[in-house]
Amino acid sequence: MNTRLCAHEDLTLLQREQLLKIEVEPDQIVFCGDIASALHSLPAQPHEGIKGLVLLCEELPVAFLLLKREPLLAHWAEAGSATLHAFQVDSRVQGLGLGKACLRELPRAIQQFWPEISQLMLSVSPFNASALAFYLSQGWTEQGEAYRGERRLVLSLMSPAQPQLRAS
Repeated sequence: MNTRLCAHEDLTLLQREQLLKIEVEPDQIVFCGDIASALHSLPAQPHEGIKGLVLLCEELPVAFLLLKREPLLAHWAEAGSATLHAFQVDSRVQGLGLGKACLRELPRAIQQFWPEISQLMLSVSPFNASALAFYLSQGWTEQGEAYRGERRLVLSLMSPAQPQLRAS
């Protein structure tokens, strides 16, 4: 499968129409919303504090997420971070590793759009056990409460200039 993560504003007109067809399972909507509500969060003109990203598989939109930073950063997030919102993978392709592919490509995308961001944060309901397990399995760490009982998860973003430590 050929996948790539791109900015919402870089989609073709056809891809924007296809994006509107992304569906999530009814029990997931309470946690991530639907594609219409997620897209409604994007301003008509690009804004420095929010970015919509789309995972394309064979050039077809299969996943969507929102990233926010200052001045739109969530109140529970730390300065210098970006927050992830409304992450949804089309239910017709769930289980194929596309959510993992999206998260693997996310640090590179953030480096491209917002190189000053040092970590990514999100909040997840403790009742959304599958999402919590998914993020933890992808290297996110739990760091307490975000708000109203939601768990705050953090992914540290290593800049390409930083040396990687090797285990001996």
